Amino acid sequence: MTVDVAIIGFGPVGKVLAIQLGRRGHTVIVADRNEAGYPLPRAVTHCSDFARILQSIGLSPDTIPHITEPYDDMYRWRNSDDDTLLDVDWSGRGESGWYNTYFFHQPALEDALDALVESLDNVRVMRGWEATALRQREDCATVDLQSNSTDASLAIEAGWVIGADGANSKVRQWAALDWHNDGYYFDWLVVDVKPSRASEFPHIAVQNCDHRRPATMVPGGPGRRRWEFMRLPHESREELSKAAKAWELLAPYGIDPGNAHLERHAVYTFGACWANQWRNGRVMIAGDAAHLMPPFAGQGLGAGMRDAMNLSWKLDAVLRGCADATLLDTYGSERLHHAMAFVKFSTSLGQVICITDEHEAAARDERMIADWRAGMTPPAPPRPGLGAGLHVGDAGGMLARQGRVRIGSAAPALFDDALDGPGAVITRSAATLAQIPSEACAHLANLGIAMVALAGRPCAGTVVVDDVDRTYHTWLDELRADTIVIRPDFHLYGAGPADQTGDLVAGMLTRIGGQSVRSARPV
Repeated sequence: MTVDVAIIGFGPVGKVLAIQLGRRGHTVIVADRNEAGYPLPRAVTHCSDFARILQSIGLSPDTIPHITEPYDDMYRWRNSDDDTLLDVDWSGRGESGWYNTYFFHQPALEDALDALVESLDNVRVMRGWEATALRQREDCATVDLQSNSTDASLAIEAGWVIGADGANSKVRQWAALDWHNDGYYFDWLVVDVKPSRASEFPHIAVQNCDHRRPATMVPGGPGRRRWEFMRLPHESREELSKAAKAWELLAPYGIDPGNAHLERHAVYTFGACWANQWRNGRVMIAGDAAHLMPPFAGQGLGAGMRDAMNLSWKLDAVLRGCADATLLDTYGSERLHHAMAFVKFSTSLGQVICITDEHEAAARDERMIADWRAGMTPPAPPRPGLGAGLHVGDAGGMLARQGRVRIGSAAPALFDDALDGPGAVITRSAATLAQIPSEACAHLANLGIAMVALAGRPCAGTVVVDDVDRTYHTWLDELRADTIVIRPDFHLYGAGPADQTGDLVAGMLTRIGGQSVRSARPV
């Protein structure tokens, strides 16, 4: 069997990769050793750029309220005496145009992703098939698969192989990609519950920094609530894994079998790890196969989704001959820097939370309460740009903003919906775009990058939009620029003055290399 791309692992990251590549017209096989999808929740929170990724595949959060709901409130940290140590503001909207924080039900999201995959005739999913070997030549890679239910086996020959097969990734091992382990481990019991119809759960997200039992309490998506309890030094994993123990730990919160259903309880070991290289020849990795982080920042799955967006547009460009294969080297260099920032931030939160020594906890509480009462600004989650790669200048690599725009007499819409994607050269005046040669414009279009002006008279190949909320005018003012170039993965290539727009575009196309061969299918 021969395909453009073979993906090993059919979790959320593998699914988004299959959707993005399949919609662009490439043949894809996804193999997963499990006979069926995992039916219980794991990740429960996502941020605004995750919401924008969902928007890009037709699952905007406001259209799937049964799956995800915004959390427009504070994230409160308390100690054992119920004193407030910190209030982190999780309210409002982020630069991507969506709420900063959402809580969602992962099985329902995966069902929605499954339906999108099933709609693609050029994507085949093989559940119950385990990858057993990987080898590659200069022009392709071959994955051997073995059926878990029969003696059947087969070989998949692919132009490219992506390992999205989790923290114990076989693909990563076969490709000899170095794995860094920070040695930071803790066991936590994760408990998901559904209330009875007559019960109401507390809404607020709380981090309980009680040295006697550090715990987390957050929404678990529509109609659900999650608790997480740290395993204490004297407890075994087996003891903590029992349902009776889960109910015992829930009892102080007024949760019992009479008012709630125990949907899941499982002990997880949280670690802090990453791969130092993400590509070897025709093999790449993504998601937990590339990085693993503690859950305290709620960014593990989000980081994997960002991997999928970065990799999918670059691999599409290479497959269609619009870019040199060297473009794929920027995938790992850009994403590793970004993922490491979240791993380290998550670890730093854990070092504050996971304190079980009474005296150490008292010193922490005294310090944090004093800082809080002195008017300390709560720490915001990091917004790291990309590592070295396909971007230039101080603004290059940052996450692009998304505002509402109006085209002609149409109703205002978020930019990605109005322009069929985020990729764009956005400039203040349509006249500026005239300096870009027609050949470069065609190459940009094939990469999924539109020509957009905020004012002026439209010409061939350009769109003039009304910046309804002045999102882009404000951003350009802050950057002291007239033009920005946004890549198809929501990140900025670069920014500059009007008279350097042509050079900015030419520089990007030169670095991408390749030439247009096949047109992209709209995502």
